[in-house]
Amino acid sequence: NLEIDGLERKFYLFVPRGLDRGAKIPMLFVFHGGGGNPLSMDRRLGVTEIARKEKFIVVYPAGFGGNWNDGRKTRATKAHRENIDDLKFVSAMIDWVSKRYSIDQNRIFATGVSNGGIFSHYVGANLSEKFAAIAPVIGGIADPFFKRFEPKEPVSVFIIQGTEDPLIPYDGVGEIGLGRRKNRGKIISTDSASLLWRNRNQTEARAIKGSLPDIDPYDGCRVETFHWKNGQNNTSVKLFKGIGGGHTWAGGQQYLPKRIVGNVCRDFNATDEIWEFFKKHPKVRNSP
Repeated sequence: NLEIDGLERKFYLFVPRGLDRGAKIPMLFVFHGGGGNPLSMDRRLGVTEIARKEKFIVVYPAGFGGNWNDGRKTRATKAHRENIDDLKFVSAMIDWVSKRYSIDQNRIFATGVSNGGIFSHYVGANLSEKFAAIAPVIGGIADPFFKRFEPKEPVSVFIIQGTEDPLIPYDGVGEIGLGRRKNRGKIISTDSASLLWRNRNQTEARAIKGSLPDIDPYDGCRVETFHWKNGQNNTSVKLFKGIGGGHTWAGGQQYLPKRIVGNVCRDFNATDEIWEFFKKHPKVRNSP
């Protein structure tokens, strides 16, 4: 537990056994979705198992009232209504863990789903000097935050988004949410979000385009890939565009019926792909 602005905030920490004494340890933040909790992320995504094998620390924080203040304008959650300073919370967790473990300050990463994905963009942009790379899943850059999007340093970004997401629209049109709860603010389009990061990172203008093998022809999803390389300080921006994909974690559970959240893409495992991206993108400091 940490006290932030008079509020008790909680996070769970996974530290693998057998860490090399004196070795610098990567650290990964995993931000849950709106109304979610840290332990559900641990159970559903398989990050802990990868961390056990690859020897990195995982931080599973709890949002205030189950949500993150991610730069949207909405009164639908306590975190937004009370303007909770979640950036201060993230910085405090980095300091707390770094005092107790030999954290590699050039290998601090963040991923998250839905509200946690939007917050991953927000964290990467506002704490760019601390984070090497982020991987927002089914979560875009918040409106109106995008108007003041000015990361101090380049950050590598891996975006995973489905085109048929009924809660977080790929094209950014309309309010976030579902049915009567469609009152949760707005985001910009996925393509606009990637462009903001590409411009900041000064990547190559032309993407390397491809597609993943359609391993499961019955999942209602196929994946187009885009990779903008050679950004400042060895950064890049990557996009997995799930054609037909819903508000789901690729390779994960169909946690609600398809009629509510859409299809789960079975052509790749998001957790595995995200960690592979992070491994290739440590923070490079003070290079031209």
